[in-house]
Amino acid sequence: MLSVGRGLNQRLLLFPSFQRRHHFFTFSFSLMASNNNYSPSRVSSPFSTYSPSNPILKRVGTHNGSFHCDEALGCFMIRLTNKFFNAEIVRTRDPKVLETLDAVLDVGGVYDPSQDRYDHHQKGFGEVFGHGFNTKLSSAGLVYKHFGSEIIAKELQLDEGHPDVHKLFLAVYKSFMEAIDAIDNGINQYDTDQPPRYVNNTHLSSRVGKFNLDWIEPDQSPEKENEAFHRAMALAGSEFLDSVRFHAKSWLPARSIVMECLAARHTIDPSGEIMVLDKFCPWKLHLFELEQEMKIEPLIKYVIYQDDRSKNWRVQAVAVAPDRFESRKPLPSQWRGLRDDELSEESGIPGGVFVHMSGFIGGNQSYDGALAMAKAALQL
Repeated sequence: MLSVGRGLNQRLLLFPSFQRRHHFFTFSFSLMASNNNYSPSRVSSPFSTYSPSNPILKRVGTHNGSFHCDEALGCFMIRLTNKFFNAEIVRTRDPKVLETLDAVLDVGGVYDPSQDRYDHHQKGFGEVFGHGFNTKLSSAGLVYKHFGSEIIAKELQLDEGHPDVHKLFLAVYKSFMEAIDAIDNGINQYDTDQPPRYVNNTHLSSRVGKFNLDWIEPDQSPEKENEAFHRAMALAGSEFLDSVRFHAKSWLPARSIVMECLAARHTIDPSGEIMVLDKFCPWKLHLFELEQEMKIEPLIKYVIYQDDRSKNWRVQAVAVAPDRFESRKPLPSQWRGLRDDELSEESGIPGGVFVHMSGFIGGNQSYDGALAMAKAALQL
């Protein structure tokens, strides 16, 4: 099973070092390990600062003024790469300055990875992530598309070509990055003209946006704006790394368990429609994805697993889709709503515990009883 190493720092403390140069502003950050919460005052000096005598330090540009989640996250991610590690961030819209920089994100009107230019605002831009994803990319998505595998490989301490790196590369895009791309490009989550039933200002893009200086803030200086952008980078970056680490430590091991149990389904029942989890883990999304990848036919109807708290066994009917409540084959209607002895008598299977009124789940005191319930339900 995959063991996640100390590839990237667990806690992030970012220290700004601002310098005026021809009416644009630059700042460098230090990525430092700490068990404390973020606080610039806790870092006495930056890890590196730009100096004309230090030509090795790369310089990455993005626009000044109001910022969004995509360039904040894009700047954070690109500074984790070998090519731009700990690069200095230059915030400006001056084309002459942008031309001198090693990489430019979210400004400049050019997408050219060979020149490390990653803007998405220009006419005709339509780059997508690929791999079945069709959402137009933001600057963060562009950085992730070209550098995400390298970043994940570092975190996993694996070669970039390792299959697990590619799995996480796709999974993190699906669960984390794509929403940032869509929100920044104004793409609705649902194909409908109906107004939303409620306002959601708690997602990451919204929370990053709140770091922008309020109009009532007396200090609207570029230095103050850069401090706000530095906090936005810290927030977006920490949640990105949290997502990578979750997928490495939890998502990937669970996927491996479900894959093994799915492959063993015919040893449980000749029909191949019952899967037993030999170790409980989050299984639903993995099951749907693996059924497609492995071209499973017929589809799994019931999943059996042990309840860690009660030590009883559960029989759960698989839903027709990840976001639907209807089951592919609910437990029999004559069992629904019954408990204990009534259930055992009706089903003819000892040890009955319950069957939910909707038929999506039931329980038995033993594994053999739960398996007998699943097998009987297939025939009813």
